Amino acid sequence: MDHVVYLDAKANELEKLFDGSKTMIIRGATGRKLPYGRVNEGDILYFINNNSEGVVKAKAIVDSVFNSDKMSTEESTALVEKHQDKLNLSESQFKKWAGKRYIVLIGLKKIEELKSFAIDKSNYGNMDDWLPVEKIDSVKK
Repeated sequence: MDHVVYLDAKANELEKLFDGSKTMIIRGATGRKLPYGRVNEGDILYFINNNSEGVVKAKAIVDSVFNSDKMSTEESTALVEKHQDKLNLSESQFKKWAGKRYIVLIGLKKIEELKSFAIDKSNYGNMDDWLPVEKIDSVKK
């Protein structure tokens, strides 16, 4: 399964993936929302910066996935702190994710830069930061 994943441009997430200082991405919410339970080892993630460029710039293979059970604020914060060495979150990102009831941690391998390409998001009315696209060719422009 292929996924299009938006990264925080202000926090230089893409650059951190390229230089190896970030090897894991995080998503979290009050409820179980995407990508909770929908991403698996071996899936391919295609990365776009969330700065309206709208182009895929890199990809990686999912190496590991952790979907948390419902957690307290303290448990959630402790989980994010425990993985901060791989997440390399900025202060604002840490505040955004730590404390969420449900956390998804996704370990990455084989991170590679791609020749940039645009995607067609018209089939995704709910513009979230995670699009399960099945096959990347189905959304390539």
